[in-house]
Amino acid sequence: MIITYQGVQSFKVQFGDTVLAFDPVSKESKHKAGSFGADIALVSVNHPDMNGASQASRGEKEAFVISGPGEYEVQGVFVRGAASVTNYSGEAKINTIYSVSLEGMNICFLGALSDPNISGEAKESLDGIDILFVPVDTLGAAAAYKFAVSLEPSIIIPMNFGDASLKTFLKEGGEESVKPTDKLTIKKKDLEGKKGEIIVLEAQ
Repeated sequence: MIITYQGVQSFKVQFGDTVLAFDPVSKESKHKAGSFGADIALVSVNHPDMNGASQASRGEKEAFVISGPGEYEVQGVFVRGAASVTNYSGEAKINTIYSVSLEGMNICFLGALSDPNISGEAKESLDGIDILFVPVDTLGAAAAYKFAVSLEPSIIIPMNFGDASLKTFLKEGGEESVKPTDKLTIKKKDLEGKKGEIIVLEAQ
């Protein structure tokens, strides 16, 4: 599996010939919108910073869009979406937390979660997490780290951060020396022995 960061909360996750796009940035956003062909686009919040599903389609390759709570199976990829809330950009909206199972690994994408007090149903889906994507600025750096480690993931990938908030987040984890890398290439066996390791990806 290869994971690259596209900025804000947008990630490209590739395994074999299948590509997932998490929270692709829309052309309507003030942030730079990336463009790459994806098989599945997952949108956590209906906001231009995250709902650019059309950006995930290229040529004849049209992405299957998942944009809310529910259970889905697309091309052998199992996705579970659980409802939560966000006040991203100062407006209360539904935020979908996604759990994705692929290549024997469990990915959890918290979206733009702004309150760690999530429902019991959402908590049920957050079990046995291998790779966790956590929003730093919407939760607040200290709260984001505290919530992330409470979920006991093998790897924590911060997203949606500024220089100052990332620094605070890393300090909370005692990992100030972590340097950004351009991508994460990982297999199930690589997760052995890892517990809450922070990996910072540089926006492409």
